[in-house]
Amino acid sequence: MNDATPTSVTVIGRAGTPPARSKSRRRRFSVAAGVLAVLLLATAAWWYAGRGSTVRYATAPAARGAVVRAVTATGTVNPILTIIVGSYVSGVIQSLSCDYNSVVKAGQVCAKIDPRPFEATLHQYSAQLSRDQAILAKDQANLARYQKLAQQNSIARQQAEDQAYVVQQDEGTVKLDEALVEGAQFNLGYTDIVSPVDGTVVSRNVTQGQTVAASFQTPTLFLIATDLTQMEVDTNVSESDIGNVKEKNAASFTVEAFPDRTFAGSVAQVRQAPQTLQNVVTYDVVVDVLNADLALKPGMTATVKIVTAERDDVLRVPDQALRYAPAGAAAAPPAQPSVAGAAQGQVWVLTDGKPVRVTVTLGLDDDSYTEITGGELKAGDQVILSEQRGRTDPAVPRP
Repeated sequence: MNDATPTSVTVIGRAGTPPARSKSRRRRFSVAAGVLAVLLLATAAWWYAGRGSTVRYATAPAARGAVVRAVTATGTVNPILTIIVGSYVSGVIQSLSCDYNSVVKAGQVCAKIDPRPFEATLHQYSAQLSRDQAILAKDQANLARYQKLAQQNSIARQQAEDQAYVVQQDEGTVKLDEALVEGAQFNLGYTDIVSPVDGTVVSRNVTQGQTVAASFQTPTLFLIATDLTQMEVDTNVSESDIGNVKEKNAASFTVEAFPDRTFAGSVAQVRQAPQTLQNVVTYDVVVDVLNADLALKPGMTATVKIVTAERDDVLRVPDQALRYAPAGAAAAPPAQPSVAGAAQGQVWVLTDGKPVRVTVTLGLDDDSYTEITGGELKAGDQVILSEQRGRTDPAVPRP
């Protein structure tokens, strides 16, 4: 029988700690170190972002100037009065004495239709008139003799009355002949195509030897502009803008021939007749313009700006300033009418490097600038238009 007692043996680790406990401690240490590292990185990132980020503001000064509201439209340059010269009679153009750009006077002959057929008609009616006048004179003499004989009871009274009726017929025939002669004279005169006004020929639609037919409608031979130093622009303004356009409104326009020149005029007419094209309703607005140097030509296309409201030398800010709000702040509310009826808005002013809200009273807006009629905003204040956030390196200062 072996009396030896079993002996318990324990394996000792490197530091004298059992192996299982050593692994557990190492695991806890690793987790704690990882959490600390994450916190340190987050803190460093926050510090770096806070120290390295900047906000840059785009500003513009509130300044005094003009605010102009205008309506834009396109139109065509035309003479104020253009006369259509036609022909009342038909015939062959015998000669032309006017051409494009000819300066003419009232009564000047510009073309002539062959007059020979009309002269022949006039001679025919004149001869017929002479014949009927001779018959009338003969019958009047017979009437006088018959009346004398009837008074002497030498002939029947009825015979004298019949002769009086013949004389009346002769007188009617003579009057008809006189009318035919007068009409033939008119037609002969119409063979001269004359200018009814002083002006300039802007169009010629006939050539020598051409046959003009005036049977159904008067043909157009010439277009004569009365005065090319006075022109007008016929524009089409949409129905959404026509309510603001009034007579005598100032207007300006440009044409493609002179892109660097602006012509000035004024509204002469706002015509009531609507024009509908593809369900779009427009109204004709006529702008008068002085053309002393004859630079404007009939038919040019004009881009017209009609001033409907204007304020001079007023405090104004760009419209963009009224829409700005700093990051994190509530967006700028739409303009609200005040008790007095004026719209209220807000702008942000850069003061000591920080945006400060300023409430203002709004006036006229021309889609670029808005008039400021009240509030604490002063000329020279830097209103903020926009902002931009970014990181900068402290070691490399920005200029």
